[in-house]
Amino acid sequence: MFLLTDEEFKNLISQSVISRWGGRRKLPLAFTEHGAIMAASVLNSDRAVEMSVYVVRAFVQLRAVVLDHKALADKLASPERRVSHHDNSLAEVIDAIRALMAQPKPANRPIGFTADVTGIPAKR
Repeated sequence: MFLLTDEEFKNLISQSVISRWGGRRKLPLAFTEHGAIMAASVLNSDRAVEMSVYVVRAFVQLRAVVLDHKALADKLASPERRVSHHDNSLAEVIDAIRALMAQPKPANRPIGFTADVTGIPAKR
């Protein structure tokens, strides 16, 4: 048996109905799967044995569901990381294409003729 943390208790509250008198004042105690089996083994009736078997099966299924969700979350995170890497690469490629598409600015040349005032003829 163990005491729930504040975060676990808040999660528990969000998933169940709270009485209008305000609910619990202290953090609740919870059983692990082994604690539930030990509590059920204290009672020696056929019904208690049957219930302990159901409790064990429920905990085993719960653990399998949690592991499946973790594996699924890991599988979804892998392509997400790859897509974000591709997004960065595509942004660089698009920036390069836009730079190539931009028209170059013409050089600022003065209007008119320039004369050679040194008196030396230009070579042909």
